Parts: sequence; structure tokens; C-alpha cells
Amino acid sequence: MNIAASGPARGGAGLRGLGRVLEPWCYIAPGLVLVLLVMIVPLVIGLSYAFQQLQILNPFVRGWVGLDNFARLVSDRIFWLSLANTLYWTFGSLLFQFLFGLGLALLLNRSFYGKRAVQALVFLPWAVPSFLGGLTWAWLFNPVVGPLPYWLFSLGLLVEPYNILGDPRLAMLGPIAANVWFGVPFFAITLLAALQSIPNELYEAASIDGAGPFQQFRLITLPFLAPMIAITVMLRTIWISNFADLIVVMTGGGPANTTQILASYIFTLAFRKLDFGYASAVAAVLLLLLVLYAALLIRLRMSFRSTT
Repeated sequence: MNIAASGPARGGAGLRGLGRVLEPWCYIAPGLVLVLLVMIVPLVIGLSYAFQQLQILNPFVRGWVGLDNFARLVSDRIFWLSLANTLYWTFGSLLFQFLFGLGLALLLNRSFYGKRAVQALVFLPWAVPSFLGGLTWAWLFNPVVGPLPYWLFSLGLLVEPYNILGDPRLAMLGPIAANVWFGVPFFAITLLAALQSIPNELYEAASIDGAGPFQQFRLITLPFLAPMIAITVMLRTIWISNFADLIVVMTGGGPANTTQILASYIFTLAFRKLDFGYASAVAAVLLLLLVLYAALLIRLRMSFRSTT
């Protein structure tokens, strides 16, 4: 009798245990399904295009070509130029965005008259659509209607007031300037939030011990900001590498592909030349580079945390 009763009881306990294991998955199942449909499935389909010949202007010649699209990358001069431009574009924009963003965050962390108005002006570029921002900066660099060429000429930086967006040597500086203006609020907002979480007692104790502003910044501010800086730099690097809006609007990748980055090159291949197979191969390479970069940065951050 006891043996017979223990069987159903043991089975009921097993079902309850299984229910406890599955219960959290039931709550997150809608989110997982949404991620699968919106992100994973399009990603797999897009990567599959990299192994196919898929040209809209040549619809009768299509099918699997294996690694042929990736083999084309080796001899593609524009691809290698775009890769070098991507590094220049990404780290040039990132450096000035971080420096200006950190400076604004330190400024806005203090109390002064008109602080709210300054905050509104600082955060305004983040609310402007990138397409509109690109058009505005292209207008500013136009010597017919824009003031920047005349200002640069007056400062002695240009021999004459002309549009640098048409100069192969200087064209990349235009989109970088626009991108710095566009991205500074991101660093200012995130770093300001991190600064406001630092206890004031630490600065008061450092002042009593005779620490100056630079020592306080080096010994208190930077260590507290380090985790936020690592996250924001990683995220912003990935975003800038994929951010082709300003380049497409301002220069279209020209002149002579001197402002072409991988993201804009993908746009050109897919939506101007209608070669989705080769564009997907370039996109797969960009994805791989960004994944490796993120993994390296996370590994360095974990190593830094383990040694401190």
C-alpha cells in the first residue's frame, strides 16, 4: 500500500519540479519569440545572402556561389579603402565625442546660472534626425550659402573659401565634424549620470587631505567613471562603425570613394548597384570585426576588474 502511494506522490513532485523549472521560461517566451522573429531570423537570412549571387539587375543568374563573394573582397580596392576609412571615421569621431562629452558632463555637474538652458542646448543634437543633421552640415560647408568655409579661410586654415566636402584630402573631416556634434550628447548624458552618483563626501575628504582638482579627478572621478566609460565607448564604437547616414547625405561616399566606409559601401552595393549578395558579404565581414572588437573589450574589462 505504501509503495503504491509513493509512486503517484513521487510523480506529482516531479511534475511540480518541472513546472518550477519551466515557469520562468513561460514568462520570457513572448520576448524570446519576438527576438527570434525580429533579429535572429533576418540575421540568418541576411548572412545566407553572402553565399549567393543575388543581383536584382541580373535576376536570371542566381544561386549558391559558396565563398566567391568573400574571394572578391581580396581584390576589391574600394573594400580595403572603406575599411581604412572606417577606422579613421570611427576612432576620429569617438575621440572628440568622448573628450567633448566628458568636458560637458564635468561642466553640467556644477551649479551655475543658466544651467538648464545649457543642458537643453547640449542635448539638442541628439534629438535632431541624422538625415536633417547631415543636410544642415552639408549646407554649412557650402561656400555659396554656408559660413564655415569663410570662417576657416579667415583663420588661415584654407587658402580660399571652398567646399572641403569636394576635396579628397579633407572631405572626411566634414562628416566627422557632423558626427562629433551629433554624438557628444550621448557621452554627456551618460557620464553626467555617472558623475552624479559619486558621493560628495569623497571630494570633501580629499580636499581636507590637500588634494587639488586634478588629483581629485585622477583618484576619484576617473575610477568611478571607468565602468561607464568602458560601456559607452564600446557601444558608441559599434554605433559609429554602422552609422552611414551622415556620409551618405553629405558626400555619398565621394569624392572618388575617399569618404566611403564599410557601412556606406554596403548601402551603395545594395541599394544603388542592387548587388545584395556581395553587399551581404561585406556586411558579414563588418559584423565579424565588430564582434571581435566587443569580445576583446569585454575580455580586457574583465581582466582589469580581476586585477583591481
